[in-house]
Amino acid sequence: MTRDTYSALKQKIEKEILKLQKQAQALQAKQRGPVVTSIIRSMREYDITPEDIAAAYKPKTKSTRAGSVKKASAPAVKRTVPAKYRHPETNETWTGRGKAPRWITNAEAEGKSRNDFLIV
Repeated sequence: MTRDTYSALKQKIEKEILKLQKQAQALQAKQRGPVVTSIIRSMREYDITPEDIAAAYKPKTKSTRAGSVKKASAPAVKRTVPAKYRHPETNETWTGRGKAPRWITNAEAEGKSRNDFLIV
């Protein structure tokens, strides 16, 4: 295959690509008309304004669409969990999450129940 043949073949393919792209655009324009008409009909039926659509269309921090890119959001705010257990002598507290503190473990080893330390 010579260089001239390659260039000619490439140019022919590029023309074909342009032709197909124009056909795709024409098909999309033809298909859009009825869809837009249907949307306008629905908007009138339900009294939806363009402002309502704009407000609903604003990008959110998390998207439910598959394959869409999530916007960067602020770091997650850590919530403080209220204490569930309190040591009666030292007033140490524990939320009941994660590994139990030593004072709970020691009290359970002595036969006491966690319920003895519940904050009421």
